[in-house]
Amino acid sequence: MSETPSLPVTLTDAAAALRAGTVTSVELTRAAVGAADRLDGALGAYLARFDDYALERAATADAELAAGHDRGPLHGIPFGVKDIIAMAEGPTTAQSLILDPAWGAGKDAPVVTRLKAAGAVITGKSTTMEFAVGMPDVTKPFPVPRNPWDPATWPGGSSSGAGIGVASGMFLAGLGTDTAGSIRIPAAFCGVSGLMPTFGRVPKSGCVPLGYSLDHIGPLARSARDCAAVLAAIAGPHPSDPDCVDAPFTVPDWIGDLSGVRIGVVREGHFPEIGDPSVDSVFEAAVAVLAAAGATVTEVTLPYRQEMITVDMITMGCEALAYHRTDLSARWDDYFLATRAMLAIGAQVSGADYVQAQRVRRVAQDAIGRLFDTVDVLVCPTASTGAPTFESITGPDGAPDIGTLFSLIHTPYWDTLGNPVLAVPMGFTGAGLPLSLQLAGRAFAEAEILRVADVFQQATTWHLRTPETVVAGVPA
Repeated sequence: MSETPSLPVTLTDAAAALRAGTVTSVELTRAAVGAADRLDGALGAYLARFDDYALERAATADAELAAGHDRGPLHGIPFGVKDIIAMAEGPTTAQSLILDPAWGAGKDAPVVTRLKAAGAVITGKSTTMEFAVGMPDVTKPFPVPRNPWDPATWPGGSSSGAGIGVASGMFLAGLGTDTAGSIRIPAAFCGVSGLMPTFGRVPKSGCVPLGYSLDHIGPLARSARDCAAVLAAIAGPHPSDPDCVDAPFTVPDWIGDLSGVRIGVVREGHFPEIGDPSVDSVFEAAVAVLAAAGATVTEVTLPYRQEMITVDMITMGCEALAYHRTDLSARWDDYFLATRAMLAIGAQVSGADYVQAQRVRRVAQDAIGRLFDTVDVLVCPTASTGAPTFESITGPDGAPDIGTLFSLIHTPYWDTLGNPVLAVPMGFTGAGLPLSLQLAGRAFAEAEILRVADVFQQATTWHLRTPETVVAGVPA
């Protein structure tokens, strides 16, 4: 692995270099396009590339900066957008044969409008799992996303392309979505940072829905500071999304210690016997870094942990089925196998079960609020494994073994509650695959978890590591 690419590896460093005149947006964008030329055929980060458009935008960004027109830290930064989010320059497919090609055609989602206004250089639409759920299906005519750390392993989903693109230098930041972990899982498996904002912080209109009451849009990038810069650009209310609230986000002061910060450490339920043996020691080392920075550390237990994981699956299954019921009946075989399996969960849940799940959900939201009266930030592993091989997550019938996989992933709990959660790299398995630390905060307290993560990243270099595939190319 390498820590010293020739161009800035973080959005924050690239923004500083642009203003110092040591790099141009055109140079950054050409490097991103070159990385895609070399690597994307093997890694599958893109569904659509906008090379010419991106280079034109980059030239415009350079001209604006030279004229003193500075749109902010995203100005001139190569950026990927997950292909369930509408963008006028290309179709939105949701990586599916099902979605009407006219959906979102010629329109920008509010988050894309905001990225463009901030000067971001959007290089293309990144891969996802079909409709942001399930697993790859080699029988369908779409790229199979592969992990740049080991192409035999899954990069995580559903924001697969965003994680791949950031880790491999195809862009410096990407937009993903999160309904059960779809930002944080690829961030964890690809060794980058990924932020799921508070539900209602970022407008989700213009995004193909999965779970109406669960979906979040947020950034994947190298660092907590990068994620903060993106969130500042895309957050805020929009009239097209009634769930989006007016709760201003301010980029935190990047204070270099954690004196006075109370951190709750979650261990219960996060170290299953079938997990990777490296996770325990890597996690304890990460906690020690936070304690050394001045934080007060205490062990806590998540209230209603298993119940909220179940509620996430029930809620997502029912709300997804509500969107897909007609197409599912008419075009069953056109859906991915894993998508059908997920939607079938919704078909098995009664209306009474759904209502009861929402009642328990509210009880747990109140309970987590009380827990945050005693701590400022909660930390736990994002997953109890590095990226799994495709072979290991496939059952004997060829269907994805989602149940076993999600027993090792600790993200769905937080989608149900709606709190902000950030995944950041914390080390590696014995096989050299990234491991990830998850930081959760109070509702609308993104600044707090970002600040804690930044202190961790100032003391470590895990987030700066680059897969050897980026240097040497993907083996044939």
